[in-house]
Amino acid sequence: MTASAQRALTLESAAPHAAEQSELHPEKQHAHVRFINLGKVYEGPQGPVPALQGIDLDIQCGEVFGIIGRSGAGKSSLIRTINRLEKPSSGRVLIDQVNIGDFNEDTLVALRRRIGMIFQHFNLMSAKTVWQNVELPLKVAGVPKAQRQRKVTELLELVGLEGKHRAYPAQLSGGQKQRVGIARALVHDPAILLCDEATSALDPETTQSILGLLREINQRLGLTIILITHEMAVIREICDRVVVLEKGEVVEQGPVWQVFGNPQHEVSKTLLAPLQHTLPEDVQARLQPHPSDHHASVVLDLQFTGGDGKEPDLSALFNAFGGRVSLLHGGVERIQGRALGHLLLAVSHSPLSADELLNRARKHAHQAEVLGYVA
Repeated sequence: MTASAQRALTLESAAPHAAEQSELHPEKQHAHVRFINLGKVYEGPQGPVPALQGIDLDIQCGEVFGIIGRSGAGKSSLIRTINRLEKPSSGRVLIDQVNIGDFNEDTLVALRRRIGMIFQHFNLMSAKTVWQNVELPLKVAGVPKAQRQRKVTELLELVGLEGKHRAYPAQLSGGQKQRVGIARALVHDPAILLCDEATSALDPETTQSILGLLREINQRLGLTIILITHEMAVIREICDRVVVLEKGEVVEQGPVWQVFGNPQHEVSKTLLAPLQHTLPEDVQARLQPHPSDHHASVVLDLQFTGGDGKEPDLSALFNAFGGRVSLLHGGVERIQGRALGHLLLAVSHSPLSADELLNRARKHAHQAEVLGYVA
């Protein structure tokens, strides 16, 4: 985050919180957003309904931070406490080490102008042009006309819509509408950008373009971007770190490569399942627990989690097996500069037993197991 943005977000009410800042651990001092034992309870017809419980998180300046979980996990409740659209029932939310729970209406207005937000369904005004939609928050804030014109021109160029300023939302594609929403969220030069399922209503190709734009904005403007989604592919594409929520609690968090490479919680594994290389059905149907004859192939499942930062040495791996190696399924991808993936291999005509093959596989992969045999 730029120094000017840092100063702009440090509001006058920061002074009374010097004691609170002093209690922070040294490694927390660079946290842009910090949740401390945060809880949120809604009153339902059957009684209190907990939405968030004991949330402790730190989001660093300038990072792209992902919040993921199944429906009802508490993602929207959590992100809306950052701009106080939701008031916590317990705990604290600190922005630049300032407890925003003590803000009055005036300081909340100032805070919300420093935090942009984009939505799943764009929230554009259909009777206004692209230009007017982006300009509106500036008019409401009383920004002079010349300054508004300059700002809107800059933002439409940034999001690639400089030729669409007279168009109405009905004349735009879904991706173009979301670009308008992004431009509008940036009009007050926010230090933080919140994304609430910003790509869920878009097709895969458009999703990629919007994620590319968000990454460019993050790098060019130094914004801290916090996004919630139920799509692990979005997290993989853009985020630096991710937290997994389940029933209002943090069940896993860490760098994206770490969570993707070796998920620990069942919820994380379930959310990642569509991206995993599982055993194809035709191979599963042929798989046997014991070899049918001496020509049967041993099926090995090798996992590369990226933990050591090394590239898989497939040549050394295949040579170690001393036989014929066939790739049944799988692949290796790169996330944050680390190689992650699964390889399902069939090894035949090897002088080694299944246990010996497994031991050699474990020297080259982070995890390995024998799944069975195929003829």
